Amino acid sequence: MAGVWRYTMVVVMCMCLCLWETTDAVGGAKSRPRLQRRPPKKPKVNPIEQTPPAQNVNIQQMGGTWYLLNSASKCSYLMKHGTKVEPTVITFTAPSKADDPLSVSTKTRHNHQCWEILQVYNLTPTPGHLTLKGANAELNTEIVIGETDYNSYAIMYYKKLGKITMKLYGRSVDVLSEPILAKFEQLAEKQGLGLAYLFPFPTYSHCGSVDQDHIINCVPTC
Repeated sequence: MAGVWRYTMVVVMCMCLCLWETTDAVGGAKSRPRLQRRPPKKPKVNPIEQTPPAQNVNIQQMGGTWYLLNSASKCSYLMKHGTKVEPTVITFTAPSKADDPLSVSTKTRHNHQCWEILQVYNLTPTPGHLTLKGANAELNTEIVIGETDYNSYAIMYYKKLGKITMKLYGRSVDVLSEPILAKFEQLAEKQGLGLAYLFPFPTYSHCGSVDQDHIINCVPTC
């Protein structure tokens, strides 16, 4: 039973965050690769570093409920199940002290059951840049609040293990204006996430309260 619950937990977290990717299996025999000359590597560029956060981000104003409206990603889960995504709502609780993290609640549905994931986004010295801590530093998720007006929309970037996922949130389930939708598509295109990698989310039947048996507590980490 515990194994089933853990599997379900992993699936739910992949659905919500889409930041985990499967790794190669270990233990299979492999032939020794032939030595060959390779062209010099180009210096790696961190796409998150090229993504300036919204000017003078006020983390207090980010507090409250946000509905996930669209996601841009090459995440394997979305590539396989992108037409079956479930309505997802996220709630930010702004810190009461300057050094406290941003508390995050994400609710979604899996197999007709509502689930809630509790996390914290740690603040960094750079306004608009946050960190979701993993089991070790290499598994941290870098988060950037790219654009927001606090009242209607927010565009956020999530980077983990070199992969980027972009998310468009709205304060309500109402369809955002065409200029904002177009802006999200343009910003996604700059990250190599064209129309084939855009996944709109349902704007109805969001989860309300969730019973304790279906809350995944990832504080401080999972």
